Amino acid sequence: MNTIYIKRDETHKLVEQVATIGFFDGVHRGHQFLIRRVIDEAERSGMASAVITFDRHPRQVLQADYQPELLSTLDEKLILLSKTHIDNSFVLHFDASLAALSAHAFMQEVLCKQLNVKKLIIGYDNRFGHNRSETFEDYVQYGKKMGIEVIRADAFLPNDEKVSSSVIRNDLRAGNIEAANRLLGYPYTIESRIVSGYQNGRKMGFPTANLDVNDCHQLLPASGVYAVMVRLKDSVEWKRGMMNIGHRPTFNGTTTSIEVNLFNFTGNLYGQELLVSFISKIRDEHKFDSLEALAQQLKQDKDNINRLFDETYHIQENIINTP
Repeated sequence: MNTIYIKRDETHKLVEQVATIGFFDGVHRGHQFLIRRVIDEAERSGMASAVITFDRHPRQVLQADYQPELLSTLDEKLILLSKTHIDNSFVLHFDASLAALSAHAFMQEVLCKQLNVKKLIIGYDNRFGHNRSETFEDYVQYGKKMGIEVIRADAFLPNDEKVSSSVIRNDLRAGNIEAANRLLGYPYTIESRIVSGYQNGRKMGFPTANLDVNDCHQLLPASGVYAVMVRLKDSVEWKRGMMNIGHRPTFNGTTTSIEVNLFNFTGNLYGQELLVSFISKIRDEHKFDSLEALAQQLKQDKDNINRLFDETYHIQENIINTP
């Protein structure tokens, strides 16, 4: 896949493109279905296939105080897009001037003049342009005058289930990891830097890597204990682990913390980047009467997680499609 960052008024010598456009947060199964349609059409038409996306969430420009709860960072999104085998990913710099373009102006200035799009395949519920005020029928009429065939893709509704980034976010907020992973098509994965922590886990025989909450720019699932697969960003080896997201009530914590215990690992991880893939929620977080009671529960959690992996999951099958 070629990744091309596009700025306004730049010119590029590009072959004819069959393209789709969207933010594609998480590159979930619905996105993958749409992109497959683009690739198939491009192969039939003898053109290149392309995804057009943005370097940041449009609402970050339109609403100054908006903090997106992303399923994937830009880098992770591009990795996921590359796994679809799309030819080109065009990354547009989204700013106020781009946001102000009507759909007609966007099609004329960006799709037609800059990117040489000859066929535009639109997600069944996607709208674009300033205030999203124009309709699919408008896009079709504009396209006829510009030499762009505009096609509406079918909805992807496996088992009559809606697949969208919003639905996946709701599942994650509720701790419904299996449901979120089913719609994503791969285990939900976050990335953050490891920082020094409270050392309480080490005292109980469960040393944890503490992730920097402020360095994680993705949506955190609901508080609780999770079965996870973990790897260092510069490594290819995945390890089992258990993660706790929450406020550490046994220690009277008041701020959110992310702690992961890597099974069968020794070493210093401080300062390194860690990827964590969520497999299943094991239990809710709650306060224990003593450290001994918490340690006993952690031992039971680890046993339950190992049993889950041994009986249900094969490691490679569950991490092969993660960023």
